[in-house]
Amino acid sequence: MIVIIGAGLSGLLTAYRLKQAAIPFKILEARSRIGGRVNTVIGTGKTPMEMGATWFSAQHNNLIELLQELEIASFEQYMDDSVFYQRDANSPIEKIQIPKQSPSYRIYGGSSNLINTLCQKLEQDEVLLNQAVTSIRFNEDKIQVIAEDIFEADKVVLSIPPKLWAKKILFEPALPEDLISIAKQTHTWMEDSIKIALCFDKPFWQEEKIPATLFSNVGPITEFYDHCNYERSKFALCGFMNSSLKSLAAAERKAIVLNQLKEVFGPKVLDYIAYEECIWSKEEHTFEKSDELLYPHQNNGNPIFNNTFYEKNYFFLALNQV
Repeated sequence: MIVIIGAGLSGLLTAYRLKQAAIPFKILEARSRIGGRVNTVIGTGKTPMEMGATWFSAQHNNLIELLQELEIASFEQYMDDSVFYQRDANSPIEKIQIPKQSPSYRIYGGSSNLINTLCQKLEQDEVLLNQAVTSIRFNEDKIQVIAEDIFEADKVVLSIPPKLWAKKILFEPALPEDLISIAKQTHTWMEDSIKIALCFDKPFWQEEKIPATLFSNVGPITEFYDHCNYERSKFALCGFMNSSLKSLAAAERKAIVLNQLKEVFGPKVLDYIAYEECIWSKEEHTFEKSDELLYPHQNNGNPIFNNTFYEKNYFFLALNQV
């Protein structure tokens, strides 16, 4: 049997391929939900709000092929021809024209539609939640994976960020030092991000013919976009907040966010019906403190993660992207 650690997109896709090949497996997921860094929160009025992975582009061939295989639709992200922009703290908020952008796309029904569709291809007892793996022991003929319960495996696939397994899982015997060193220096996508979304009864920005898009070099929100569903029957704005604000109390952070939004969009923005945020550095099953400063995407896809260890019983996946 193959044990897959992590029920994010990579882990679930690996399981789906094993299922197609009739190879037995189990997924162990530390969280009480599947999806990892894909997390669609359904807000008031059943509005999907993405707290994690949201957009993809034409270059993401593998994802596009998977969506087609699973018959999951996608749609183009709405972008304004003009946007709100603040250059620096001493500059006013301006409305400026921007050149036409290469389109980005979103998954119909929310990013978690892909996660849930993959999971539905599996049996209920093949995906086990609340199973945080603490150690992996490689014996002569079997591998022991120790979590809330103990599992025996012939092979193990790691589908969690390298820094996470390098710092949180004890391997017996120990993994090579160069591998552990690179893993600890591998940036985890989204680990520094704060996602924020507000949903509304009506798209006031559309009715008032003002941009939904905001770019600010000041913050607290640095990027903000139209986040309505494909049918444009559910209305939301969604984007990113300056990650330095994670140290503030939730009420204080929300207050300065709303103050910024009121200044940009006017008082109607305060008529939101739901406010959601996700500070990924507070997600213990995503974030682990780095020993040194890492730059974005550092060591993502490093060739060392393509190697196998322990006489080919143990496989690493070079994943880090959703």
